Amino acid sequence: MGLSRITLENFRNHAVTSLAETAHFNLLVGENGAGKTNILEALSLLGPGRGLRRANLGDLARRASPGDLLPLPFAIGASLTEAGTVSARIGTYTEDGQPGRRLVRVNGAAATAASLAEWLALSWLTPAMDGLFTDSAGARRRFMDRMALAIAPDHARRVNALEASLRERGKLLDTGGDPRWLDAVEAQAAEHGAAVARTRADLVLRLADELSALPPEPFARPALTYLPGGPLDETAFRAELAKGRPRDRAAGRALTGPQRDELQVRMASTGQPAASCSTGEQKAMLIAITLAHGILAAAGRPSVLLLDEVAAHLDPVRRTELFNRLRSGKAQVWMTGTELAPFEAIRSEAAVWRVSGGGVERI
Repeated sequence: MGLSRITLENFRNHAVTSLAETAHFNLLVGENGAGKTNILEALSLLGPGRGLRRANLGDLARRASPGDLLPLPFAIGASLTEAGTVSARIGTYTEDGQPGRRLVRVNGAAATAASLAEWLALSWLTPAMDGLFTDSAGARRRFMDRMALAIAPDHARRVNALEASLRERGKLLDTGGDPRWLDAVEAQAAEHGAAVARTRADLVLRLADELSALPPEPFARPALTYLPGGPLDETAFRAELAKGRPRDRAAGRALTGPQRDELQVRMASTGQPAASCSTGEQKAMLIAITLAHGILAAAGRPSVLLLDEVAAHLDPVRRTELFNRLRSGKAQVWMTGTELAPFEAIRSEAAVWRVSGGGVERI
């Protein structure tokens, strides 16, 4: 299950690009700057959120010439396939004069970006994520939330609703708003916050189960712990919000709740925090998490795994094991590289395109 009949128009350096006859393994090869990662980014926008680069919409569209101030409207489309049969056509695009408004269609009908998670499960691993374990807690929360869409397609809506409720609560606390309205806003925040926390907790538990079933070598097995920033129970969270009004008013933000959650990662064999492990160990643990999530994501709907420049940075043993695990999984795999040599073990079973100057050629 995965994507086929993929089209990109005016996206990054791709004027018009089409990729057909896809396979379980799909390889994009070419020089640095050719546009390989741009294709992965386009595919990542077939799900909720801002994609694997978290870029602004205005930066995604191609310009007719270097001096043009306004970008051209872009479009990304793909067919979803299940057992070789097209089940739906999904797409996202912008319109002329509105470069900051992202639109979505499913089977020709208008839809929301959040609803894309109901049709397609996406996972990705990029070089920019190598610093995840030493990054901020907020970066790890976003990491959890992206993975959570695989088990709860409405999770993005819940997170957005929680953030909106907390912003409204902050304004009411700052201006001394009607206490009855404050009660109502806190009730909304507690409802959405409890749902967000429960989904994150469930995600980490299920990831831990998948990780425990994977061989401990050659990828270091991580141990995951969800550290809630507040009560998981809706009633208890609402009570905490009410109790914390004076403190939160002084702080200018809510000091309890899922917006303060943390994902703790340690090496299972030693208990050492991931942030203190070597760069190679961190990369191995990140790959292990990505593979475990790919197993979760592949349950129930088409699933796609995007791996940017992964194979070239692995030794032959780990590369072979990576390919074996990806081969046995249900997720369609897209990988990039500057040359074909690292992919020799899967070359005969892969769809391969050479990317150059924003164009693609099947090889």
